[in-house]
Amino acid sequence: MTDSDSVHVACADVWMLAREHPAPLLKATRALSGALAEAFGPRFAVWHSDELLFGVREGRLVLRTLGGLDVPPPRVVLVRQAPGGMSHDRELTLLRHLERMGAVLVNSADAVHRCRNKLWQLQDLALAGLPVPDSLSYATAPLGGVVRSPALETPCVVKSVNGHGGDRVFLAPDGELLRAVAGSLAQEVPLLFQGYVTASHGRDLRVVVVDGVPVAAEVRTSTDGSLAANLARGGTADLCLGRYPAAEALAVAAAGALGLTVAGVDLLFTADGGHVICEVNAVPGWRPGMSGVIPAITAYISGLLAQAPPVST
Repeated sequence: MTDSDSVHVACADVWMLAREHPAPLLKATRALSGALAEAFGPRFAVWHSDELLFGVREGRLVLRTLGGLDVPPPRVVLVRQAPGGMSHDRELTLLRHLERMGAVLVNSADAVHRCRNKLWQLQDLALAGLPVPDSLSYATAPLGGVVRSPALETPCVVKSVNGHGGDRVFLAPDGELLRAVAGSLAQEVPLLFQGYVTASHGRDLRVVVVDGVPVAAEVRTSTDGSLAANLARGGTADLCLGRYPAAEALAVAAAGALGLTVAGVDLLFTADGGHVICEVNAVPGWRPGMSGVIPAITAYISGLLAQAPPVST
């Protein structure tokens, strides 16, 4: 966005905050952006995290463009940056700054922060009494020692604590394989070793929750026998809102436990016909057939604008 563009959108009180350039907006984000532009007209603008400077001047929090123009804080910010790729000292600091300037974030900086790490999620979900798979991780212990520990049970699902889209996930059938590959595993961030839910191999249930209401659901199924059923990895999906009411109620509880207004909750099928929570996404995607998601988000933002006073600068 150029500074001339910035002047044009300076009065926007609804922002979509997206990834830095030149990363393209994801399909769901583009559709949502178009709907918000139609709903709010010049009150809506898309900003990217690499377009803004922020700090303190003369005891006052400030927000500026790279060209030095002051930008008034919006009233509502819809965050569309995947938490797994966020840095605590970069994007999350910007979210925190916007909140301190009075903007309402959807989702909040704290909720996004908690969803950035899969084990942080599990900590809060377990403390809320919600069902999650048995899981194990570590802080500074050497990975070689971790995979040899008798505390680590196999088979288990191995994943990065901040991965997304089904990347860096595999099934370890036994300890021998883990010990053999440990030296080849990326170790920039810790790994999570999660109990293998056999009944859900290659299949999961995604529920999208907006403001405490399940507005979309789909069963995702792997087409090649692989563990992950993510659509980005070639899986198929069957829309199923209302088919699994208990699972949808569980998804609503999970979103609430993490403080999320908009959430994509991934559930695993258990052998007894129930579900456990695999993970919760603070910036969920959705397919065009999930027609209830965008109207629900738009209605929620409209409600915030009707309730919240203008942000003081």
